[in-house]
Amino acid sequence: MPHFRPTPDCDMFYRDDDFTDPWTKPETILMLHGNAESSLSWYAWAPKLARHYRVIRPDMRGFGQSSPMPAEYPWTMDSLTEDFCALMDHLGIDKFHVVAAKIGGTIARAFAARRPDRVKTLSVIGTPAPLRVGVKEKVPQLIADLKAHGVEAWALQNMGTRLGTEFAPAGVDWWGHFMGRTALSTQLGFMGTIACADIREDLPKIACPTLVVTTEKSGLGTPEETRAWQQQIKNSELLVLPGNSYHVAATHAEPAADAVLAFIAKNGG
Repeated sequence: MPHFRPTPDCDMFYRDDDFTDPWTKPETILMLHGNAESSLSWYAWAPKLARHYRVIRPDMRGFGQSSPMPAEYPWTMDSLTEDFCALMDHLGIDKFHVVAAKIGGTIARAFAARRPDRVKTLSVIGTPAPLRVGVKEKVPQLIADLKAHGVEAWALQNMGTRLGTEFAPAGVDWWGHFMGRTALSTQLGFMGTIACADIREDLPKIACPTLVVTTEKSGLGTPEETRAWQQQIKNSELLVLPGNSYHVAATHAEPAADAVLAFIAKNGG
């Protein structure tokens, strides 16, 4: 699998899937995973999307097979955006569709607002509000818990809300261990910065067609609360699926992926 260095301190791993007809020239989808995850989190999506588009799935710096980041690494939205732009430049891809889950959707909204020249459409699946009230205040205790008990214990503790009540128990266990493989140093720096970032000023600047997907009883906010910030994005629409998970890309992979494919096609993909 290929690697790329967006900066000297980061060896970025990525997956490049294209199962379109070989005589066609497909457009490209860039997929951004959530916190404590990697490109593997899109296991149910890649087969569907890669039949119609070239699909690039990077491991964000610090996560998966990309270089772990030290606890003191200065995380910023702009530096993450530049990582992904550098990767797409390396691949010779100028404009692309972005599909993102959870905190990846926070990064993707900032990306679309700050680099409108690159993003054709944006789809965010089970993503937080642009400001998660009260989260930053909890960071010191969260950091202490991570240092004391590790990333896997944190992931398993929150898995019920993340995956809801209907997800297979074996799947809940898999996600806990999967997320638990994240380097502690990465998680310590990420939680106090990107995981509680404020992107409220970015929303009105998003110009591309945008799809927001949530569930009826998401732990990240009610449909009404989600609609309140979704409507700040000019050319956007909201899809509410049944259920009570907030990791919608995992629990509702099939219908969410179908919705994204239809949305991109409707908007010129």
